[in-house]
Amino acid sequence: MTKVSGRSQNISSFIVMDVLERAHELEQEGKNIIHLEVGEPDFATPPPISEAAIDAIRREETHYTHSLGLIELRKAICDHYHKKYGVEVDPGRVVVSSGTSPALFMIYSALLDQGDEIIISNPHYPCYPNFAIFLKAIPSFVDVFEEDGFQYRPSEIKQRITAKTKAILINSPSNPTGTLLSPERMKEIAGLGPIIISDEIYHGLVYGETEHSILEYTDRAFVVNGFSKLHAMTGWRLGYAIVPPEFVRPIQKIQQNFYISASSIAQWAGIAALTKADKEIEQMKSIYNERRVYMIERLRKMGFKIQVEPRGAFYVFVNARHISDNSYRLAFDILEKAGVGVTPGIDFGKNGEGYLRFSYANSIENITAGLDRLEKYLEEI
Repeated sequence: MTKVSGRSQNISSFIVMDVLERAHELEQEGKNIIHLEVGEPDFATPPPISEAAIDAIRREETHYTHSLGLIELRKAICDHYHKKYGVEVDPGRVVVSSGTSPALFMIYSALLDQGDEIIISNPHYPCYPNFAIFLKAIPSFVDVFEEDGFQYRPSEIKQRITAKTKAILINSPSNPTGTLLSPERMKEIAGLGPIIISDEIYHGLVYGETEHSILEYTDRAFVVNGFSKLHAMTGWRLGYAIVPPEFVRPIQKIQQNFYISASSIAQWAGIAALTKADKEIEQMKSIYNERRVYMIERLRKMGFKIQVEPRGAFYVFVNARHISDNSYRLAFDILEKAGVGVTPGIDFGKNGEGYLRFSYANSIENITAGLDRLEKYLEEI
């Protein structure tokens, strides 16, 4: 029998997908499941974006594009960053990708050699360390804490920096916590020495605060962003990276070999997303905020403590240690007995154990019904 590669065996499963797949099995058995586990917008893609894609097909814009992406889209991305953050970005530094995950993987591939270290918060989005491990680099974890709103403490990062540290990864607003880094902390982190990788995929989904791009504080940074979350375009698979000039050609070569280019049709849709969908985005954002406020209030009434309210993305990350110290077992018990899908905190690292992540990327009716079921479950146990 042919041996499976070690790198593929060393990657951990994405536990939220284990929850989702079990939920689907239960649904096939006829059970009604309310999904509060998956971080995917429940809205349809705004019409101006879809119409732009249809127009592109009619124009027969269905061929490979430049490996860096359509220049029209790269210019629109630069205009967006200038308008929103006041930063100047050359279109030549933008690499359009088939989603943010390929963008992040290409950045890791161009930056990290075997044995290099990358600093990652704990808890964190699960793929961050897995990409590093796949490339035989080393994730170096820095714990972040509930009382700080799960923000990095720059002093803790500084202690973890070694001669092998190549990068510090930040994610604000964050998955799974929904909280933001303050401008002061971002500026301090930018000055610690290693280059910064800033995952800005949840920018735009911020309520009552202002998000900041790392490019406001340093040019020695990679930015990862895309269209999946804010523009409700998960299935379109469209993202991008803004990279330092010396990394453009290396990443371009990786793109050419691994992906060729992002979808031409999705790229034309991306231009419309940045220029023609503001009204629809504001409507979606307003609805998300209503759900956020409602979910936080209900969870607090059930006894969950939320020390710092999440102000971004569409997640609430709650401490459930008063119920169980095994979040994996708890999440599956809630799924089986209450018919509600939630994500166990252990999916996001050891420092996430004892927490549960709730997503409000679902209708207020479903959120209400799901929380009603959860409340009954808690009363019964």
